[in-house]
Amino acid sequence: MSAAAPIGGSVDDWLDWQLALHDTEIELGLDRVAAVARTLEVLPPPGRSVVVAGTNGKGSCVALIESLLSHHGRVGSYTSPHLWRYNERIRIDGAPVADTDLCAAFAAVEAARGGVALTFFEFGTLAALWLFARAALDFLVLEVGLGGRLDAVNVVDGDVALVTNIGLDHVAWLGDDREQIGFEKAGIFRAGRPAVCADRDMPASIAERAATQGTPLAVIGRDFDLQAQDDRWCWRDGDAALDIPAQAGVLVENLAAALSVVRRLGAAVRDEHVIAAARVQAALPGRRERVVDGDVAIIYDVGHNAEAIAVLVDDLARQPVPGRTHVVLGMLADKPVEAAGGRLRDLADALYIAGLDTVTDRGLPAAALAKRLASDAPCHPDPATALAAARAASAAGDRIVVCGSFFTVANARRQTLSCRT
Repeated sequence: MSAAAPIGGSVDDWLDWQLALHDTEIELGLDRVAAVARTLEVLPPPGRSVVVAGTNGKGSCVALIESLLSHHGRVGSYTSPHLWRYNERIRIDGAPVADTDLCAAFAAVEAARGGVALTFFEFGTLAALWLFARAALDFLVLEVGLGGRLDAVNVVDGDVALVTNIGLDHVAWLGDDREQIGFEKAGIFRAGRPAVCADRDMPASIAERAATQGTPLAVIGRDFDLQAQDDRWCWRDGDAALDIPAQAGVLVENLAAALSVVRRLGAAVRDEHVIAAARVQAALPGRRERVVDGDVAIIYDVGHNAEAIAVLVDDLARQPVPGRTHVVLGMLADKPVEAAGGRLRDLADALYIAGLDTVTDRGLPAAALAKRLASDAPCHPDPATALAAARAASAAGDRIVVCGSFFTVANARRQTLSCRT
């Protein structure tokens, strides 16, 4: 029997209690969350909704869509995980919810659940929907936590569905090839409601799911695209088109998909909207975030699978530095460590292996990570210590890359918050 809910407690009190509420951190399925959602009366949510699934780029696409829609009304968004504070996961009009509102939402979910053992993510998803139901919102943008078909967010019937890209991640729950994973991600599709896919090598299972479900599917490179022409970007989607100056720090697939999603919601987009959205996405913390520390640049990236690391490596290869590249790497035990490490080999002149076991129960100790990487690089107990070692070994013209997990970036980044950006 779980301890009593911390009514009147802080956000941290509630989060600690939620972690102990369910026997496991992850248990896929919609029955529990749907039952409580009915009691809370949070479905359907207010306004028009977008549900976003995929392996990488979900958070960036949510930020882009959120910014683009903000010119047409009030927007709520839900993402995970957070980097600094849990409140980051739930935003209304671009601002994280206040502690008092979040605690009120947690208390409402607790009063409604009637003994249902919700997982940590399910509890938070219901809290977000409760807050959104009480705001006069015009749009919702909701990021799937894991997979799609059986994820708690899929309790919402999105007016538009977006699948960003498909890679090998969470294979224990979603399957060990792109076709199986694509099928799970496409579980957010709804009959007669449009869907957008931003994967240029889309698994056939996504198209098959759309056809079976009766979902109109637009695919990047076939139905819409954004292409570079000199120093400008040209977006085309049917009879819609935009030509804007190229924007640094934004993946064209993410922006192209965001624009196509917004179009399918019936919202017009102007050049200045796109430029503003691109700047919002480029400034997201932990997404190729660049911080200058003296004569050395530190790049923080939360990428935690081979595909995300490949994007990071390619991006940095286009921005060479005169000195060496030092890589601080910490990863979770259930991630594709070997594949991600292989992507980093050509980038790293020096590797610093960081343990995450002291940061999260799912984290790999440094020695275990080194073994899986078949590396004799120095091991450090945590990312902050590894970053300190990298900084000590760096010289003018070098750069440091911190990557492998949200936990890696959060732990290391806290040590350099005072750095000049």
